[in-house]
Amino acid sequence: MELTYTKAMQELEEIVGKMQSDSCDIDSLTAMTKRAAELIKFCREKLFTTDEEVKKCIESLNNLQ
Repeated sequence: MELTYTKAMQELEEIVGKMQSDSCDIDSLTAMTKRAAELIKFCREKLFTTDEEVKKCIESLNNLQ
């Protein structure tokens, strides 16, 4: 299954929810933190890439005028 921005955000929300719960298992905290960091990195890269693509589209539209 390919990771998308939406899926990554949903997983991040789940991780945060688990971390905030009273039943958060200290033994799995490290794994959850590492996974959250991976997801945050993915989301940042996706946002940056999308921003660059949008800028290129707007620039190409501006060049048509």
